[in-house]
Amino acid sequence: MAEPDQNAWVSAAELARLIRTRELSPVELMAATIQRIERRNPSLKALVYLDFDQAMQRARAAEGAVMSGASLGPLHGVPTAMKDLFDFKPGWPATFGGIRALRNQVIDAYCPYAERMERAGAILVGKTNAPIMGLRGIADNYLFGPTHNPFDLSRNPGGSSGGSAAAVADGLVAIAEGTDGGGSIRIPAAWCNVFGYRASYGRVPYTFRPNAFGSLNPFLFEGTLTRTVEDAAIGLQILAGPDARDPFSLTSTPDFSAALSHTLSGSRVAYSPDFDVYPIEPAVAVVVADAVRGFVDAGATVETVKVGIKRSQRELSDLWNRMIMPLNISGLEGLKAAGVDLMRDHPEDLPPEYRHWIEIGYGMSAMDVWNDMVLRTEVYDAIESVLQSYDLLVTPTLACLPVKNATDGNTLGPTQINGEAVDPLIGWCLTYLTNFSGHPSASIPAGLSGGLPVGMQIIGRREADVDVLGASAAFERVRPWADAYRICEERPLS
Repeated sequence: MAEPDQNAWVSAAELARLIRTRELSPVELMAATIQRIERRNPSLKALVYLDFDQAMQRARAAEGAVMSGASLGPLHGVPTAMKDLFDFKPGWPATFGGIRALRNQVIDAYCPYAERMERAGAILVGKTNAPIMGLRGIADNYLFGPTHNPFDLSRNPGGSSGGSAAAVADGLVAIAEGTDGGGSIRIPAAWCNVFGYRASYGRVPYTFRPNAFGSLNPFLFEGTLTRTVEDAAIGLQILAGPDARDPFSLTSTPDFSAALSHTLSGSRVAYSPDFDVYPIEPAVAVVVADAVRGFVDAGATVETVKVGIKRSQRELSDLWNRMIMPLNISGLEGLKAAGVDLMRDHPEDLPPEYRHWIEIGYGMSAMDVWNDMVLRTEVYDAIESVLQSYDLLVTPTLACLPVKNATDGNTLGPTQINGEAVDPLIGWCLTYLTNFSGHPSASIPAGLSGGLPVGMQIIGRREADVDVLGASAAFERVRPWADAYRICEERPLS
């Protein structure tokens, strides 16, 4: 019988290999995973829904398939978790990020992550915490409360995929789902010292209904949070590929694992320490400036650049908040049509910051939306102009270190950095600009500051996922980060 912690820090790729070669039993692995979650999750609040009975049933079926010599998927028998936002599995609750009035809502449909991961043999153990309707870079809500950062339990892991990032960083699962409309994969990756990969727009299908075009404004993505670049490449290979339900899904799928052996020799990397306009905490700036030298160690040329961003960071964060309002309003209207009017009957279930932007959204005109697309175009043009001359663009992922958790279910990010006011929902995140543009982006662990993780963002050319994964793997070889997880392993459990 596997001990609860024996395989906690083993990668998803290695777990799958051990299962295929019959060196590891899927049943024993799942039993150990459940024991570890039961012991460590109460102090973390990473997972907010658990279905251990179904997980063990699937583990027994996975073991039977191994012993019978059946064909096995790339993550056969490997535990994983999905996010509790707009992410569905038949029979499982969908609270849209911890909305109290939706605590019993069940949507009998599959999101692409659940559908494709199960097809690849992975076993879902439960759902992870997220903020209400995903409208902030924090993992906290009124129903479940905040997720705790495994590097410091008094702090938040970031969001909106914060429960997934915390679960991976704490060794509860090796791979978990993230979704990303403004940085929700990369933000918690930065604060939890894990690798967060958000592919090119269209690489992973987004099967939105009733509006098949709902992933456009801003660009929305499904992806993964992992402890290794290899696991992210495997996850992307599983999730990528055309889907007739998504009019923008790309029809070609490269071999992402082949990128893992790429070198950076001869590559040109553009480094922007602040994306031109963001105040960056000195502690973050120092760690990222040092980490950038890792690309030089890997053979690349690095040059500091101006990206050409024309607007202030506050104008840009306000733009993102406005842009995502039609999607949120459509969700509220859909719930109203189903008999749940959150704004009228349950306003206390929605944070005041969320209600503020919803009211702005209801008042927007067609010309307001058009003008916002013009501002978005400026950002796209600026990023694209840099990538015409360089292979990659590198920035800090976030402007600050992890914030302390609140006790009221409404934890926010900082309101100012270096004396400059920022939007506490997302204004401290340098991530949402590529949700305007669609370029592939990753957050990779850059190092620690006072024991707290700092992330570095890697942005590639359009559809050049292989380049971003290859650069990430090269960086991982020269600046490995696995030793930092000892902080999580040794954390208090209460």
